[in-house]
Amino acid sequence: MEYILHPNAISTEGFLLNSNNDFKLRLALPLLQLLLQLLQLLQLQLQHKVITTILLQCTLVLSATLLNSELNAGPFPPAAGVSGSTAIASTDPSIVGWASAYTNYNIGNNVDAEFQTPNMALGEAGNSDGSNNGFVFDIVSLGEAGSITLTFDQPIANGSGADLLVFENSFSGTFLELAWVEVSSNGIDFIRFINYSITPSSIGAFGNIDTTNIFGYGGKYRGGFGAPFDLEELKDNPLLDVSRITHVRIVDIVGDGSALDNFPAPNGPNPIYDPFPSAGSAGFDLDAIAVIHFAEPTFEENVPFPAVAFIVLACALVTIRQFISKNKLNP
Repeated sequence: MEYILHPNAISTEGFLLNSNNDFKLRLALPLLQLLLQLLQLLQLQLQHKVITTILLQCTLVLSATLLNSELNAGPFPPAAGVSGSTAIASTDPSIVGWASAYTNYNIGNNVDAEFQTPNMALGEAGNSDGSNNGFVFDIVSLGEAGSITLTFDQPIANGSGADLLVFENSFSGTFLELAWVEVSSNGIDFIRFINYSITPSSIGAFGNIDTTNIFGYGGKYRGGFGAPFDLEELKDNPLLDVSRITHVRIVDIVGDGSALDNFPAPNGPNPIYDPFPSAGSAGFDLDAIAVIHFAEPTFEENVPFPAVAFIVLACALVTIRQFISKNKLNP
């Protein structure tokens, strides 16, 4: 970008706006004015247009950072705390339960032993064992391409809106490690939620993701806020009973672009990017899975019929035996 400067530019009035960047520059001008006033208070004089240009460029970077969600917003819901977000807090009263057990913890690459702690994915977010470790440390790391399956005291049901929430431990709304979320009603056939990613390129090990560019992933929101999943999306799959989901599987996505989303052709599928490479606690860091809609208990779940039947049968046999013995003693 090239700026045309007034020879004696010392205030914002000296700048001519490039038509292609008029909007961004107008947003930056108030910040530039404040910086100029500060410099004037310090009795500094800007006599060279190069210095002024550098100052303007720095201000534009700051403005773009502050206004990024508005200038570069994608089509999907924004970060937790922003109007239009679908994030649900771990303390939300709509939550009726949490994962209670795990199975098939398949550790991926680059996970230190201290983070191989699947029990920390059970119970409420940030407090799996009652010690209130918090969202950052109360986790199990899956590692690159790792996975874990969680189960619940009751099956999850398809209700109105979101039915389950997946919590990760990100400390910010932009440093996001992503995972696929899959569900099963028999523990064998797992169906993945639809997911889209339009992050344009690799972001490196410590890069940021705009939440409005991703949809359908665990890890979309920062720690303490669950990403919602609605079973209604999967109701037509013949391998799934959305009224009785018994297993939820979380699968880490290797963020180098080798994994693809569900965006349809001809414009998709798209590569999925998240921070890569990583080490220590690599991959998705699962904090918890919350339930919003449990299935109504069946008769068998309310009354352990086989046990009751066994007791009744045993009592009947004892009674019959006593009756036969009594008749033998008293012919």
